[in-house]
Amino acid sequence: MCGITASIALPRGRLDSQPAVAKQTPPANNSAQTNGSTFSAGPIEKQLRSSIDILNHRGPDEAGVWISQDSSIALGHCRLSINDLSPSGSQPLVSDDGSIHAVVNGEIYDQDRLWEECREQHGYQFRGESDSELVVALYKIHGAPHFFKYLRGEFAFVLYDRREGKRRVIAARDRFGIKPLVWVVSNDRLLIASEAKAFLPLGWKAEWDVDAIVSGGWMLDDRTLFKGVHKVLPGHWLQVTEEKGIEDQVYWDAEYEDKTKVETRPLEEMVEGVRERLVDSIRLRLRADVPVGIYLSGGIDSSAVAGIVTHLAKTEHVKIGDRAPTTPVTCFSVRFPEESGYDESSIAERTAKWLGVETIKVDVNEARLASDFSDTVWHCEHHHFDLNTVAKFALSTLPRDHGVKVVLTGEGADEHFAGYPYFPAEFLCEPDLALPDTTLSSDNELREAMRQTTDAEMRAIWRNIGANQYDGRLDHPSLSDANARGMAESILAWHPTQGLFAPWVQSKLQDLDCRATLITSHPASVRAKMRGRWHPLHTALYMWNKSCLANVLLSCLGDRTEMAHSVEARTPFLDHHLAEYVNRLPPSLKLSYNPAETATPKQGEKQGPLWKTAGSGLHSLTEKWILREAVRPFITDELYRRRKHPFLAPTKWPKGGPLHRMFETLLTRQAVEGLGFVNWAAVEHALQKGFGDHADPKAFRTLSYVAAWVTLGEKFAVGQSKVNGSA
Repeated sequence: MCGITASIALPRGRLDSQPAVAKQTPPANNSAQTNGSTFSAGPIEKQLRSSIDILNHRGPDEAGVWISQDSSIALGHCRLSINDLSPSGSQPLVSDDGSIHAVVNGEIYDQDRLWEECREQHGYQFRGESDSELVVALYKIHGAPHFFKYLRGEFAFVLYDRREGKRRVIAARDRFGIKPLVWVVSNDRLLIASEAKAFLPLGWKAEWDVDAIVSGGWMLDDRTLFKGVHKVLPGHWLQVTEEKGIEDQVYWDAEYEDKTKVETRPLEEMVEGVRERLVDSIRLRLRADVPVGIYLSGGIDSSAVAGIVTHLAKTEHVKIGDRAPTTPVTCFSVRFPEESGYDESSIAERTAKWLGVETIKVDVNEARLASDFSDTVWHCEHHHFDLNTVAKFALSTLPRDHGVKVVLTGEGADEHFAGYPYFPAEFLCEPDLALPDTTLSSDNELREAMRQTTDAEMRAIWRNIGANQYDGRLDHPSLSDANARGMAESILAWHPTQGLFAPWVQSKLQDLDCRATLITSHPASVRAKMRGRWHPLHTALYMWNKSCLANVLLSCLGDRTEMAHSVEARTPFLDHHLAEYVNRLPPSLKLSYNPAETATPKQGEKQGPLWKTAGSGLHSLTEKWILREAVRPFITDELYRRRKHPFLAPTKWPKGGPLHRMFETLLTRQAVEGLGFVNWAAVEHALQKGFGDHADPKAFRTLSYVAAWVTLGEKFAVGQSKVNGSA
């Protein structure tokens, strides 16, 4: 894991065909040793080093730059050493013939097989044993886009090929968006980096993209909160050439089985297929030259990861990072105040005890949420509806404090196995023709009654925890392109309503329908599959994974809060070999109708805020059924039967407490109106209603949105001032 930055002259400049002049360079700062050679390129070199310094939290172990002779290509990298801790693992990378340069962030798995293939079959000469070097080797051997099929893992990289007839720059991101990569055009140069704040020293000035914020485009498509700054989308790659400029291309996308195809595989074969692929994914992600830990919650996903890691160590003697198989893995958990109703640490503790592993907890109380809010927002670079992201930021202090650089997490399981409570209504929209003999496939009357019940129960859950009820028009023409209108409203439940925005914004965008933003973010070819080829559950999974998973959860509950503390997180459930297999399974194996065996709470068992309003509809469906069966040997009976409880932070806090004081300090009228696009009256109302015994959770979430914008505005202004002062 690392931080990367690049500055590329666009075609009115040129892509240099000459090699750089070698020069040994001093350390970028006291905490980093500088790698490699570079031409002393004056201003661009200074800018690039300042850009890398801003990303130092992503890679505090080492830093390096490479700049072409005419400064048309400049690559920067800061390193978090995970594999090959020696100088041979330093970046920027260069190919064995010196013609290809790259900076790589992330991990490429199955490296032993790929190394052997590159060496033995193609004669490639590796400099060291870093998995990152495989990106350059595979590109040189196979070219783009063919080399992407060999890349298994989470990654983002920028690569420059100066070979005659092939001169181009490539910027790419992994299939699910686990690793961030953003870009902007500024002063006739293409700037690319892991985080937008790294653009500040490169001549870019931050400006709000009000349309992207109000329409939800920042979480639904390639836009961000900042005007002109775009994300490289998951499974996409940018190509920059003199002839065509910047091109956005797709190398991978999720695919689902035709909903009319009848499933013929035995059930046991499919369960074993999931188990084998998940175990293999976890085994690959235990490879590291540093210690590896686990983020453990009270849910089935992270507990399954912990169980399988323990199983591999005991039965196959697989090392856990650089530690012997006999060394118990260290787990890390969040502990909320017990009275909040959101704490799962006791379940995590029981799981750890059952597995015979150690668990270390971080107490996340109101004071901790208030003290960490500002830093969390700065690292995430976007707002969020919940303070769970602040809790994740606090959790990520633990691994480094205990000598652990890498953790395995459970993200991605709900997205592939239909774990969230808004998927059942979509599942019940149509019969599952892949398994036509199941009860819900053969009894349309029962299925429709359950659909209405689960939809009503889900809306009640939204109201109970403060989500927005989407009030846009129902007749927008683009909505006819998808049969997942309800899923669109579930995704947008966490998006601010128009009443939060200033009158001029409401007037300008009065015809806005955010569901149209969501649906039209997908290509026409995908919308055609949504209409006729995919089951509605799979359409819903696709829509969620392309929006909330990639642009929110893997950001503020993933890379951004983990790498803020120089912690690399690995996500076994987002292995594309596993995902491609699961995507082809029948919907009824992900959500199973089991009224007699449903995972309902026992008498006296705490249900948590999410399930207090759930009734017979949701409780008669078992979410992630095939995953439960696949991991049953590795988890406790308690977890096997337990319902999904999303990781959320409490929203009910007292007046006059740390959070109330923090919001009052941040959200002054001057600060709010200074944003230019927020309605002060709405914020003032939320400040009155968001705290106390009768606090409105919707008001609290409104404060969270606006406080994040104010914080980002202030911090980016400070960052810009520092750049101006050092210019």
